[in-house]
Amino acid sequence: MNPIVLIPARMASTRLPDKPLALIAGKPMIVHVWQRAVDAGVGEVVVACDGEAIAEAITKAGGRAVLTDPDLPSGSDRIWQALGKVDGGKKHDVIINVQGDMPTLDPDVIRQVLSLLSDKEVDIATLAAPISDEHEKIDPAVVKPVIALSPDGVRGRALYFSRQPVPYGEGTLYHHIGLYAYRRAALEKFVSLPPSLLEKREKLEQLRALEAGMRIGIAVVATVPPGVDTPETLNKARQWHEQAVN
Repeated sequence: MNPIVLIPARMASTRLPDKPLALIAGKPMIVHVWQRAVDAGVGEVVVACDGEAIAEAITKAGGRAVLTDPDLPSGSDRIWQALGKVDGGKKHDVIINVQGDMPTLDPDVIRQVLSLLSDKEVDIATLAAPISDEHEKIDPAVVKPVIALSPDGVRGRALYFSRQPVPYGEGTLYHHIGLYAYRRAALEKFVSLPPSLLEKREKLEQLRALEAGMRIGIAVVATVPPGVDTPETLNKARQWHEQAVN
């Protein structure tokens, strides 16, 4: 495999304006995310951004950024457009989509999602962690995957995703982590498809892939990497970095 890591980032955020440039330990958040992806050591890392300010921050840090259309409807569309700009020769056969708001992401998590594509039957790979907080089980903001797990319980195949607490009955529920690895052909197919019925009902674009018959592999990790989308979660990320340094 010849992976490339693409990090979609855009300035528009209603809850945290100019989120990618929010400072954490003196550096813009998007630079922290880029550095984590570089530390994973799986391949080239490019930030797909919607404006010069983000591109300038990444370039100043020594990274590479590419501008994409600010009106694109999703991160998947953003990374597909970026891929066409940075890899017209189609040398990369795997695209890893790392969210631009995970400044404390463990680089090993990126390696774990990539490892799922060693199974040639898997089109798209993603991650999940067991839910321990009872509130998360009923929180519609927490997406729950239904997973056909392997006997070792550390990886499996996604059967469905929902904002409801599924599957019903006793047993572990899982918190989906929005980090993906796509085979190039799978990403191309995915972005060419119209939004599906279940996708529009649940407001979850990964259901488009399942409805189209694509196989999504899932690795189970211990914890959910905290994202930053509010002033409160930004402060938590700043505290995390202070503790990591000290």
